[in-house]
Amino acid sequence: MNKVIGIILLVVGIILLYFGYEAYNSPASEISNAVTGEPTDNAMWYLIGGAIAVIVGLYGVIRGK
Repeated sequence: MNKVIGIILLVVGIILLYFGYEAYNSPASEISNAVTGEPTDNAMWYLIGGAIAVIVGLYGVIRGK
């Protein structure tokens, strides 16, 4: 994997984690959490996608050529 692609994935992952954190703490997510015991699906997908992108991006930066 190219280091540039790894850096791009790392940045995208950090951005997704930020949006996921903001969505997790939004009023809609807090209401959903109070009613169902779970945050909104969007918040979870942002956090999961961001974590995967960060891991793949770190791998690309460390192992890239």
